[in-house]
Amino acid sequence: MTTASVRLPAQFIHPFAPAGRADPYPAYRWLQANDPVHHDEASRLWLVTGHADCATVLRDPRFSAAQGQRERARDDALPTSMLTTDPPDHHRLRAPGMLLLGPAAVRALLPALAADVDRLLDRLAAAGRADAAAELGRPLATAVFARLFDLPPGELGRFETLARAASINLDPMVPPARAALGRTAATALTRYLDVHAADLTRRQAPSPLAALAADDRLARAEMLGILSLAVIGGWQPLAEAVGNALHTLLPDRAAVRRLAGADEEAARLAVDELLRLQAPIPFTARVTTEPVQLAGGPLPAGARVLAVLCAANRDPAVFAEPEELRLDRHPNPHLGFGGGPHFCLAAPLVRQVLALLLPRLLRRFPALTGPSGAPDWDQCLVPRRLRSFPLELNSALGEAC
Repeated sequence: MTTASVRLPAQFIHPFAPAGRADPYPAYRWLQANDPVHHDEASRLWLVTGHADCATVLRDPRFSAAQGQRERARDDALPTSMLTTDPPDHHRLRAPGMLLLGPAAVRALLPALAADVDRLLDRLAAAGRADAAAELGRPLATAVFARLFDLPPGELGRFETLARAASINLDPMVPPARAALGRTAATALTRYLDVHAADLTRRQAPSPLAALAADDRLARAEMLGILSLAVIGGWQPLAEAVGNALHTLLPDRAAVRRLAGADEEAARLAVDELLRLQAPIPFTARVTTEPVQLAGGPLPAGARVLAVLCAANRDPAVFAEPEELRLDRHPNPHLGFGGGPHFCLAAPLVRQVLALLLPRLLRRFPALTGPSGAPDWDQCLVPRRLRSFPLELNSALGEAC
């Protein structure tokens, strides 16, 4: 199967180039309209940008997630996990993973997480200002994993250090020296989790991690693979989702007021819309196991494919006024959590945590503002995140939740 090569016009910065990473959407819009199944000569990847085609890539068994992970730009081994396996092995691992991140586990933690959020906002109120990632998103993500893993207070700093260092592994195009650091950190994280899980089992301490560790459907290495994936794939994306959401939300003061007064269901709708516009995970990799004809064009067997989720989430064929923030958008079939067999296991957790945080934050600090000027996007490809996003909390104007 062959296809004519189409080049991105010169007026568009390549979305993977350092200068194009801050705003890749103009290039993606052009590709979506003119070459929705695009062979990118620079990366030797096929970029799929249409919503329908991305949904096919995520759901069709002819697109292998296991091979997609092995074909990443850097050459390093990954542990067996839901990320690195295809069905039926994927299903075998995913079912026990629900003990850690499934809806029932999340619901059981919500009262404690609400108290954690209130304590975090109390600390921020005393300072009057905060960075959305460093002083809001990361402490929040650490508090969430502390509940999931039953971490004692004295271990939170160590866990956060390991989680942040291991999160280097999210970016498939990180330079080799940093990739090596990420592999070392991931190994240290796995060892830490192994010791901690053994301690919880010995003490018979109730927690989602303890339930997973006690599940006899998994070998020890498989259980640790799920835990490692949960941290590497969940801690930093959750942390960065806070700043991304506030960057999108705060300029729209009517939306701020609406979300401040939202009930639980309206807050979850709002979270989905904020993730549609700026999800921390912008794409996911697959490899075709045979030739595939997508609506936007053909793919050969063995094609290294990126489903560009952030482009699909702004497809005008699916989303009316796709660049606009509509907190009550429904239905909202965004692909910020992926789709198909590999739909993000932590999606219920992320939705609930952000729906818990954002209305509380906005009620507590109704005059909350972010920085003026161009956003300071980090140069990494994954996760998509702001390098900094200073917040003026205006706590004197706020009221307790």
